[in-house]
Amino acid sequence: MLSNSQNQNVPESMFPNQQQQQQQQQQQPQHPVQSFPLFPQIGVKVGLQIKKNAITDDYRVTSQTLGLGINGKVLEIFCKKTGNKMALKMLQDCSKARREVELHYRASQCTHIVKIYDVYENLYQSRKCLLIVMECMEAGELFSRIQDRGDQAFTEREASEIMKSIGEAIQFLHSINIAHRDVKPENLLYTERRSSKPILKLTDFGFAKETTSHNSLATPCYTPYYVAPEVLGPEKYDKSCDMWSIGVIMYILLCGYPPFYSNHGLAISPGMKRRIRMGQYEFPNPEWSEVSEEAKQLIRQLLKTEPTQRMTITEFMNHPWINVSQQVPQTPLHTSRVLKEEKDLWEDVKEEMTSALATMRVDYEQIRIKTIADSSNPLLMKRRKKTNAVPSDAQSQ
Repeated sequence: MLSNSQNQNVPESMFPNQQQQQQQQQQQPQHPVQSFPLFPQIGVKVGLQIKKNAITDDYRVTSQTLGLGINGKVLEIFCKKTGNKMALKMLQDCSKARREVELHYRASQCTHIVKIYDVYENLYQSRKCLLIVMECMEAGELFSRIQDRGDQAFTEREASEIMKSIGEAIQFLHSINIAHRDVKPENLLYTERRSSKPILKLTDFGFAKETTSHNSLATPCYTPYYVAPEVLGPEKYDKSCDMWSIGVIMYILLCGYPPFYSNHGLAISPGMKRRIRMGQYEFPNPEWSEVSEEAKQLIRQLLKTEPTQRMTITEFMNHPWINVSQQVPQTPLHTSRVLKEEKDLWEDVKEEMTSALATMRVDYEQIRIKTIADSSNPLLMKRRKKTNAVPSDAQSQ
C-alpha cells in the first residue's frame, strides 16, 4: 500500500445511503453476483461480521486517497461517532477478496499488523463491494520516513529495532499458519505522525495464504524486488519466502539500495532472476565498511537460495542482532543519504513494482532464463560515480 496522498473525485455521495442501497439491491438482475460467507468454516473463531447497512450511516467518506493496494485504493474516512480518522479500502466482492479480508482480520490482533475495525457489503457504482475500515497509518512508508530524516543519522541499532518489529509481524503470521507472500517496504507503514515513537505495521494481504500440509503455496504471485528464488521456478514454496523478503528489506535498511536489481527497465529481467536464483549479491564499500559482521551473517542466512536452509522466523527472532538490539552498535549508516540522493531512481523502482503486481501470475515452468553477462547495480554505480569511493568492479567481501 503506497502512502503518497493524491486527490481523487470520490465524494461521499458516490456511496448510496441506506434507502438508496435497498433500492439498488431491488434493481439488481435476477442472477446477481454470488455472495460468499465472510468467514467460512476454518476451525478458527473470528469476531468480525460483515455489515449490510450503508457505510455512510457510520462514516464520513472523503475524496482523499491515502494509497493504492494490490486490489484497491484506500480512502480517508472519519467515524461519525468519534471523529477518528480511519482508512477505507474498497474491494470488488468475490471469494478472493473475502479471503483477503478474513486472513487480514485474523492477523490484525498483532501489534505490528494494521488493524481492521469494520467490513461493509455495499453497492458502489452499481457493483457489490467490500468496504474495509482500517486504522489510518498517518506517518507513511518505512523508507520515506528514513528518507526524510534530514541530518539525523540512521544507525545500525535503529535498523535492528525496525527488523525486530517486522519480525514480530511475520512471527505472528507464521504462528497461525499464514504466509504474507508480499512483504516489502511499501507494505510497511507507521502510525501517527505526532507520536515520538510511531509503531511500524504490516498491511496488504492480497497475496496472503494459509500454509497447511495440503496447501504449499505454489501460486507465483509476488513483487519482483522482494521475491524468493523458489518463487521464480516451478518449485512449491511456503513461509520461507517471507524470510527471503525480510533479508532483502534488512539489506536495504543497512545501505540504501537492494541486493538484486532489474535491467533495461523491466519489472523483473532475466538477469535479475538468475542473480536471485544463484544468490549473487555483494556487501560493497563504502556503504558496508562499518556494518557489523553479525548483521551481514544474518543477511546471508536469510538470502540462502535453498528454502530448507534458510533461517526460520523463530531463529531470526532469537538471533542476538534482533533480540538484544540494545547491544547492536550505534554505527551511523549511509542509508538515509543514499535514499535521498537516489530518490528519483527509487520512485522508478516503486513504479515498476506497482505495475507488475497485478500482472505477475506467470507459468514459470515455461520460462527459460537467458544467460547474460553480469552488470552493475545502477543505483550503486550512480553513487560510485559521485563519490569515486571504490572501483566500479569491486568484488564482494
